[in-house]
Formats: sequence, structure tokens, C-alpha cells
Amino acid sequence: MQDGKILIIDDNKSLLSALEILLQFEFKHIQSISNPNQISSFPIEDFDIILLDMNFSAGVNTGNEGLFWLREIKKKAPLTAVIMMTAYGAVDLAVKALKEGATDFILKPWNNEKLLTTIKSAFLLRKSLKEVKELKQKENHLKQIINQDSSYIIGNSKVLMSVLNLVRKVAKTDVNVLITGENGTGKELIARELHRLSSRKKEVFISVDMGSISESLFESELFGHTKGSFTDAKEDRAGKFEAANSGSLFLDEIGNLSLQTQAKLLSAIQNRTIVRVGSNKTVPVNIRLICATNCNLNQMVDEGIFREDLLYRINTIHIEVPPLRKRGTDILILADFYLKKYASKYGKPSLRMNTSAEEKLLDYRWPGNVRELQHTIERAVILCEGNVLKSADFLLNTNAGHTLDMQDKTLDEMEIMMINKALEKHNGNYSAAANQLGISRQTLYNKIKKTTHK
Repeated sequence: MQDGKILIIDDNKSLLSALEILLQFEFKHIQSISNPNQISSFPIEDFDIILLDMNFSAGVNTGNEGLFWLREIKKKAPLTAVIMMTAYGAVDLAVKALKEGATDFILKPWNNEKLLTTIKSAFLLRKSLKEVKELKQKENHLKQIINQDSSYIIGNSKVLMSVLNLVRKVAKTDVNVLITGENGTGKELIARELHRLSSRKKEVFISVDMGSISESLFESELFGHTKGSFTDAKEDRAGKFEAANSGSLFLDEIGNLSLQTQAKLLSAIQNRTIVRVGSNKTVPVNIRLICATNCNLNQMVDEGIFREDLLYRINTIHIEVPPLRKRGTDILILADFYLKKYASKYGKPSLRMNTSAEEKLLDYRWPGNVRELQHTIERAVILCEGNVLKSADFLLNTNAGHTLDMQDKTLDEMEIMMINKALEKHNGNYSAAANQLGISRQTLYNKIKKTTHK
């Protein structure tokens, strides 16, 4: 016996009784009404199948009444299977009913076996449609979970606003984008912003760290495999390209690929198709490709370790993410954001930074960029014993910053770097930069003029 709910609508009460007797051994819930006007106040969306007569008024056999009520039912319960019943069979009427959304059509008097077969088929169809709807809802929910990210693009510096303006322009298209920048600058956040502002935003965003995939597993991870194609292939599996179909695929650390894997990736990008490992069948994929690297790919092309044709394919639009040291007071905006986040997390809501701490953060070069700043703030919050974060609470690797800038430099070169650093910190404000360097504004002008004429 099927655990289904069936509603019978017919003005012939003898027919209703006959159908109830026939169906009571096949389905658990059988209900009937003789007046279709009850539909408007009836929970018809709770029923799996509705058997609906096509004529209710005496002497009328056009079927228009049944078609009217069919439309009303479909408005309220689009997934419910409706089987039309009539004593006046006509092919054009049956076709019309099917076009209006009926699942099937049976004639009175009916053959019991045929009627049961028709109803059972309609029940299976209703069940399948319901499952598809539920799977679609789950899929959309999973996409929302996958796409949501707790990180934000924070700051208002000119260099950051310039990048975000380019992102907004490019997001509207489907062109391939290459994002470059130092480690920790937020390249994946930019990629997610491209996806969020695109026409694919309701589809999935798949991120792949190319540096973590071994060469032996490259094809399986990106293109998928079939059952038995290698030792551990115990079932068919879709790769990242198929998983990202209709959405965006973000390939991080693209510069870490070998020449062999670059050739395989190029083929997939060019043809917009992939072939699973162990299969000969090509699978079309529709993705928005976004790549990122902290490497100089042009230099790698010159050295023969990165394919020039692949670079052209992934580099339709190039977005350079600025390092944190070039973002001026964004450092303090980010520091305040992470301070509030971790102060709340570790139960220190009244924690704040003093001026000396802020100055220390602004003076540091941040070789690890935003990621380093985030970890620095979290560490300081955890170790701080009072309510005020002081300069001494921030343990910064100042040697790394000086080594990055000062090694093998002449005195003139170091002076130029100090001037540029001061100007970056104060967003081009000459008076503030001169004050930090301990010289007059005019002396600063003279030094800049001297360096530009060398």
C-alpha cells in the first residue's frame, strides 16, 4: 500500500464510492468531494493525486468546467498530479487538458487495472517532482553556504578603491581574470567579489589551491575520474571544473604548476570541455575562470617555466592587489576591525589601542600583509593583560621589514626609500611626511627634486 494522499472530485456520488472502494487497498489516504467549489477552501496542496471530473453541470459535456478547475488547482498546487475523468472522450479535449497541466486522462467507464496503473504512474511522477524540488532547494542552500564568506574587503585608500572600481567593471563580463599580488594581500577576497557582483552570483564559487595538488592527482582533482580508473577510484567523481559548472572557478597559486600540468589546463580552458580520468567522453563546462598568483608570470615565461599561451588565456584582465604598506591608514581601519573581532571572541570587549600602538602598526612594512596584520592583532588580544593595547604588545619582526628594504642599498637609495615610505604612510601629504622625517617641507621638496633629476 502506497503512503499517498488522493482526492477525488466528481458530482456523481456513486462513482465516488466506487473509486474509494477500489483505491482503499492501494493508498492509505483517500478523500472525495462532490462540489468543485470546495477547492478554494480545501488544502489541495497536501494531496499527491487529484482525480478531477471534466463536467459538473447537467447536460454539459464540453469539458470547460474541468479545465477551469484544473487551472485553479495548478495555481495552488503546481506539483500535484491531476488526472482528468470524462464520459465523453475526444482527442482534442485530452490534448488541451495535458497542455493545461494535467498528468493523464481516463475515460468512464474505466478498466480497473488500467485505472490503477495510471494512478500509480502519476504517483511516481509526483514523488519524483517533489524530490527534484527538494534537491534543488538543498542545492541552492548549499550554494549559499559555500559562497558565503566571513571576510570582508575593508579600507578606503585610493589604491584599494581603484582596484574595486576595476572589479566592478570586470565582474559584469565573463572574461578570464588574473589576480596578482604578494602573499596575504587578499587575492581570494577579490576573486569572491568578482563572483558576488557577476551574473553567476547565485551559482557556486569553487576555490582550488593549485599549490596543494600533487602532479599525480592534478587531472583527477580538476577533471574528475571514473570508477576503477586507478587504485583508489572506488566510484565516479566529478572534478572541480564540473563542480563549478555555471559558476566561478578560482585557481589560486597558478604559478606553481609544472609545464605538463599547464598543458592539460590550457586544453580544458581553450576547449571549455574536460575528460574524466578513465573516460573518453568529453564533458562541456561553463565556468568563469579566475586565477591568482604571487609570482611574476611574465618573468617565468622568459625563463621558459610558464607557457606564454596559457598566460594569454588566463590574463584577459589583470588585477594587481596592492600590498598593505601601500594602503596608508587602511592599516588602522583593518586593525580596528580585527581588534573588535578578537576582543569579542576572547571576552575582552573594552579593549582598545593607544596612539603609540597605532604608530607602530603604521611604521611597520607588513611583509605578510593583511594576513600578518590579522594574526598580529589576534596574538596581541590574547596576550594583553589590561584594557589598552600598547606598542610593546605587538611583537613585529622588524628585521624582516628592514631586510626587505635595506639590504644591498646605498645611502642615497635608502633615503629615497624612506621618503617614499613616509609619503605612502601619509597618502602623499608632504607636510606630514616631512614632519615624520624630521626635515622641513622645502627640504623634502629639494630631496625629491634631486632624486627625480638623477
